[in-house]
Amino acid sequence: MKTLPLLSLMLSLLLTSFVTTASPILVPAWQTDKVFQNPESVVYDAKRNQLYVSNVNGDGMVIDGNGYISTLSLEGKLLELHWLDGLNAPKGMAIVGDILYVADINEVLAIDLEQQLIVKRYPAPNAAFLNDVAAGEDGSVYISDMIVNTIYRIKEGQLTSWLIDPQLEYPNGLLVEDDQLIVATWGNITDGLNTEIPGHLKTVSLTTQHIKSMGDGGSIGNLDGIESDGNGDYLVTDWVAGKLLFISSQALVSTLIVLEQGSADHTVLLKQKLIIIPMMLSDKIVAYHIK
Repeated sequence: MKTLPLLSLMLSLLLTSFVTTASPILVPAWQTDKVFQNPESVVYDAKRNQLYVSNVNGDGMVIDGNGYISTLSLEGKLLELHWLDGLNAPKGMAIVGDILYVADINEVLAIDLEQQLIVKRYPAPNAAFLNDVAAGEDGSVYISDMIVNTIYRIKEGQLTSWLIDPQLEYPNGLLVEDDQLIVATWGNITDGLNTEIPGHLKTVSLTTQHIKSMGDGGSIGNLDGIESDGNGDYLVTDWVAGKLLFISSQALVSTLIVLEQGSADHTVLLKQKLIIIPMMLSDKIVAYHIK
């Protein structure tokens, strides 16, 4: 009879070991009209309390000069549709100080937010499809090139091919977290942007460049944007399936929202408890409160 309490305790400990972080509850906050043109990325400027939206405006691989950046309030009000014109197909963005870094096909643009103009261009050698941009605490900027399995880095004013490796499996979204880079992969491309086996999350050591799959490396989706939830887990978009996913640090996956195809490089504002997602194929931005 005395073994029953011990057995109960062991069972409780066993069950506890399988408990993972609860996924957040999301409630619709707002959505814009369809005023944008293939919006791909949204980034928050805390100093000016506004959002920047990159508009590809056409083919994401064509140098045509018709891409642009818009500004938007946290309440979803359009501030300036053509805040900056003359880009090609701007995608991922990140802010370091007063500089907005933008991936634009084969170069990275450094835009002075005070002057509202491009102050430097970083041509990327052998680039084909520069995609996401992420910044580290030291000011280093990492840029993914999904097509050629490359991650570039801007450090001390110089852009270099920081890592080239097929193990990256077509890297899309990037997130700098402590001493590693979290990479949301698209999956190995077979035709166009199609994949037989969609991608998953990987980690890359910032010191050794060692690449490791998160969890068992099983297929998750054609992943695009990746952001931290502030609790060690991740909020990730699946561009093809049109979903926002919750992925734990053990790579356990749940679907938070089913949207439309084209859910792209989102931003998560933990202080404001807000998730803002650009819908690239439907030309709008949608936002959700985090409960």
